[in-house]
Amino acid sequence: MAGPHLQQPSFLLATLKADCVNKPFAQRCHDLETVIEELPAKELHGIFPWLVESIFGSLDGIIVGWNLRCLQGRTNPNEYSVALDFLDPSGPMMKLVYKLQAEEYRYDFPVSYLPGPVKASIQEQVLPECSLYHNKVQFPSSGGLGLNLALNPFEYYMFYFAISLITQKNSPVTHHVSPSNSAYFILVDTYLKCFLPTEGSVLPPPSSNPGGAIPSPTPRSPAVPFSSYGMHHTSLLKRHIAHQPSVNADPASQEIWRSETLLQIFVEMWLHHYSLEMYQKMQSPHVKESFKPTEEHVLVVRLLVKHLHAFSNSLKPEPLSPSAHSHTASPLEEFKRVVIPRFVQEKLYIFLQHCFGHWPLDASFRAVLEMWLSYLQPWRYAPEKSPQSAEPLPRSVSEKWAAFIQENLLMYTKLFVGFLNRALRTDLVSPKNALMVFRVAKVFAQPNLAEMILKGEQLFLEPELVIPHRQHRLFMSPTLGGSFLSSRSPAVTDASFKVKSHVYSLEGQDFQYKQMFGTEVRNLVLKLAQLICQAQQTAKSISDHSAETMATQSFFSWFRFTPSDMNGSYTGNDLDEIGQDSIKKTDEYLEKALEYLCQIFKLSEAQLTQMMMKCGTAQDENGKKQLPDCIESENGLILTPLGRYQIINGLRRFEVQYQGDAELQPIRSYENATLVRLLFRLSSVLNERFADQMEVLCSREDFVGRLCRYHLINPHLVQKIRYSPMVRDRTSQNWGPRISLRFLASYRTLISLLMIYFLASWFYIGPVGCTFIILIGYFLYAVIMTFFFEGWKPHEH
Repeated sequence: MAGPHLQQPSFLLATLKADCVNKPFAQRCHDLETVIEELPAKELHGIFPWLVESIFGSLDGIIVGWNLRCLQGRTNPNEYSVALDFLDPSGPMMKLVYKLQAEEYRYDFPVSYLPGPVKASIQEQVLPECSLYHNKVQFPSSGGLGLNLALNPFEYYMFYFAISLITQKNSPVTHHVSPSNSAYFILVDTYLKCFLPTEGSVLPPPSSNPGGAIPSPTPRSPAVPFSSYGMHHTSLLKRHIAHQPSVNADPASQEIWRSETLLQIFVEMWLHHYSLEMYQKMQSPHVKESFKPTEEHVLVVRLLVKHLHAFSNSLKPEPLSPSAHSHTASPLEEFKRVVIPRFVQEKLYIFLQHCFGHWPLDASFRAVLEMWLSYLQPWRYAPEKSPQSAEPLPRSVSEKWAAFIQENLLMYTKLFVGFLNRALRTDLVSPKNALMVFRVAKVFAQPNLAEMILKGEQLFLEPELVIPHRQHRLFMSPTLGGSFLSSRSPAVTDASFKVKSHVYSLEGQDFQYKQMFGTEVRNLVLKLAQLICQAQQTAKSISDHSAETMATQSFFSWFRFTPSDMNGSYTGNDLDEIGQDSIKKTDEYLEKALEYLCQIFKLSEAQLTQMMMKCGTAQDENGKKQLPDCIESENGLILTPLGRYQIINGLRRFEVQYQGDAELQPIRSYENATLVRLLFRLSSVLNERFADQMEVLCSREDFVGRLCRYHLINPHLVQKIRYSPMVRDRTSQNWGPRISLRFLASYRTLISLLMIYFLASWFYIGPVGCTFIILIGYFLYAVIMTFFFEGWKPHEH
């Protein structure tokens, strides 16, 4: 047994370690390629664990390695291409793997770094259900540090490659990295296409000896019961590690051992972080999460799901004669037949359930959503092409997918309910959240899909026949055997039994199923439709408000704040900064989502009309939104739970405005604090000295009086002071005509003045002439604003 911690130092290893410091990346890879080609396996055996760790990083995350998850062709094209060539399935690294594989070397992998459920099972000395771990668990020798898995070179390499996605979470990132363009993402796609091909067969590994063959690893024993991972099992099915059975050859499994091994490693490392027992405990909100997947992790899993659909859909049509099938079906074709239900379905379901229940309520959930929707639509990855038409019409889901939908019923129904509960807690005015609702509604509204889901529910709800209790839990489990090729599961024609077995195996015999097309879920859909209507009204009001603001802006208003700019109120949300195009997108997404929901759940126009009347988002006479939902009490208005929800999501809000003197309000971030204080003192001196003169001017009935009243008196403040003693106490004693110079302290005004002086100097106009031009322009602006807003109204004393 040769583990990485047991390797003796050698001259070759020391030389390679020194090269890592002294030589550039491309030169190191070229030297490694030469070493791999020229040296025998006996010498390469000692450097293999170090080399794997130096590429993918250490299991504790301290050593970053080549940092493949942050390596991109756009930023580091040379290192990117060199790394991909070196790690390619036909590249030097895989040649090293196959050279060591021929000598049947073994390498230790610590059990402590395996996913939680597997680690717990092995530490309790119970053999995991996945055959990947069979005959590999090694007890520590005297003085050993812990349990290890004895892996062949291919397994050891792929273990490190897969787990680096999980362990290397704190990689240094100096620029924006797109996960789908990273070297790691490209390698995952390359390995999937090579070892799980949709066309042809798996390429044989290169042989170091002419005419020789690379032996496959010791096959797993058909005598070992092999059930679908994580299913409910009785104690009789648990195997003690000390009684790992002997191994017998299984020739049929040798043809695709790399395909099966690669898939099992990817599924175990990326999805098997929650067992069924742990998943049921995680339903409690008081249970702390043990593992938190990242957005990049989910994107890689989505790539795996999409490729497995394409791989499974590339299965050749079954011959009409069962006897002909048994003679012609290759091991790869058999593998395609069972790859999703046997290896992926359960772990992916539990993984998605966890994400739906614990992922933050933000736009990053889009990655989880798209991965879920990719799994729900295997027909998108089928080889047949849809006929080209002038107008793209929704493609009807073929009846041939009914079996897949029925055997994955919970993926469609329970996760849909989970999404509804998330959507009801998000701000649908946000374009990204609106897009997610639209995407789900569009997928489920595909012609014939809702009908097939309903058919699956009806099959599940059919009266149950007399079936042994345990048969429910074990039906969809793979046949008892080390490899899936040991024997085929008997064909079951009872569709109802298949659906029941699927549900019971994932959720347990006591599971209370909630019908997707039942009354309870329908009410949730109606609530979501109501929120969509509210969000549409909110987006419309924001759009109208933004349009009005843009329409009332003028060149001269850019230099001076109007009273409404200084009242401290805010009635918008993040859409104000996004722009009109995004507001339009939000409205389109929500409108189409509502249309799709009506198609799926057969909502009538009368129901929609009644629902829109209840939503209470119609605007009042002044075009303002209604107040949040409240109830009156002796202490005033009290928010209801609906009112709190409306405020949190920006659907409604109270009109909160500054009620005092605008001159005395706090200094804003767009103002110069020193100038605000100096200008306030200056204006106070002017107002005190010329108060009587300004009062006389504002009392005149001619144009001069109207001009002075508009620019020296704040009518809104005067009205508040007259009817509100509290406001009167917070304002200055003289609330008559006043000069306000605070607008000059705005950075916007200062920049504008500097620009005008700069342009004036360009045309050889001196400071005096420039000041004169500014005063003339401001006077014209004052006259125009007086005509527009003051008009010829008589002065009200």
